[in-house]
Amino acid sequence: MNQTTPSTADGTTAKPNRYAAIRTGRSFDLGKMNLRQLWFAYLTYPTILLYFALVAATAILALRLHPTVAGTLIPIAAVIAIYPLAWYCIHRFILHSQWLYKSRWTASLWKRIHFDHHQDPHLLDVLFGSPANTIPTMAIITMPIGGLISGWPGALTAFSTALVMTCIYEFFHCIQHLAYKPRWNWVARMKQLHVMHHFHDEDGNYGITNYLPDRIFGSFYGETRERRRSPSVFNLGYDLKMAERFPWVMKLTGAPPRDRPAGGKPSA
Repeated sequence: MNQTTPSTADGTTAKPNRYAAIRTGRSFDLGKMNLRQLWFAYLTYPTILLYFALVAATAILALRLHPTVAGTLIPIAAVIAIYPLAWYCIHRFILHSQWLYKSRWTASLWKRIHFDHHQDPHLLDVLFGSPANTIPTMAIITMPIGGLISGWPGALTAFSTALVMTCIYEFFHCIQHLAYKPRWNWVARMKQLHVMHHFHDEDGNYGITNYLPDRIFGSFYGETRERRRSPSVFNLGYDLKMAERFPWVMKLTGAPPRDRPAGGKPSA
């Protein structure tokens, strides 16, 4: 059966919205998107645009302070070296901690920064961290390092570098939840490792683009056969029993925790 193109009230042909089918409510659904659609969503997303603006602002401020070449390059190299370890520690010991949901004062924070993402890994709104959380964290971690190296120019350079790396991390994180099979083997392997974190055993493969800290600290696994499937891979230990004892996350969600994400199956 041939489908007709819908018309507007004045009789003109309505142009179909190529992105309407990939949205769930107010959020882009990565499970229904291709790479081109991801680029559109990523480059127009408010959080990413804010990061871009902050990169430009901090880089300009740093240059206006007339830093030396070494005072610029050393903070950049330091942040590039330290950032994967910092992300690993945050992901493993804060985002996957259970103490945050056990207090009414931190339950909403934990729900926003990671629980929602494991409940529905394809939802773009919760894949990106809230700038109210991510920007202060980046500044606290990187600006003192840069400041110790070369004062305010180094601090601003380090912060700008962290913002750039976060943009890169977030794009690859999107690819790892996208309905898309990467052409490059290293990207495909990176995606496979992260998908296992979400759909097989959450207690491992905490990296996004760099799994060296996982290898150093013994949390890396390369194949699903190396571990049994975790019963808490989708709820991070916040199951119905825990929700009855600590109900604040469940009340904020408006429903009991799921033992499978809304998207069902992992991305290809």
